[in-house]
Order: sequence, then structure tokens, then C-alpha cells
Amino acid sequence: MTHEITLEWPDDREETFSAEENETVLEAAARAGIRLPYDCRSGTCAECVGQVLKGSIEHRRMPRALEESDRTEGYALLCIAVPREDCRIRTGSRLTAELGSSPWG
Repeated sequence: MTHEITLEWPDDREETFSAEENETVLEAAARAGIRLPYDCRSGTCAECVGQVLKGSIEHRRMPRALEESDRTEGYALLCIAVPREDCRIRTGSRLTAELGSSPWG
């Protein structure tokens, strides 16, 4: 099953692509030729943070770079976030600044 992912960028641009079952948002975006910020690819640095505005994701493992309150507000680490339905996600480097520094990095 595939899910449609729409990214909202700070410049009001939107990009839409499909994610295959069990594919992370970062992997699906790369396959579609969309460049998202990332660094560790393991959920420890928060460079790839996005905010899920609509839909739901499941992290492949506990996102060490996010506090529980961040997850409650919809923040997700796109390198380990697997969509479970169609999603709309706010992204861009400003989100890393909103989130603050990672407790691990």
C-alpha cells in the first residue's frame, strides 16, 4: 500500500510524492528526487525534523532526538518516520530551530 505525502516548505511551496509500505518519509522523498535536510539517519540528531499536520506516522525506533512533548505536538524525525496513511508535513530548516537542540547531540 502506498501513501501520498505532501511537504509544506517555508516558502509556501508544496511537493507531493508517494511512500511505499514501510518506507520512511526521507527514503520516499529521496526516491522522488526531493532533497530533505538530514544527517544521522538514525533519529538522534533532529536535522530531519518535520511536523505532521495531517495523517499519522510511526517511528521505526524511539526518536531519541525528540521529547515526548515534541511528539505530542506532531514533530517527527523523517529519517525514521514511516507513514501509516496519507500525510501533510511541514518541513524545512526552521523547524530544527523551533525544536531547539537535540538532547543527544
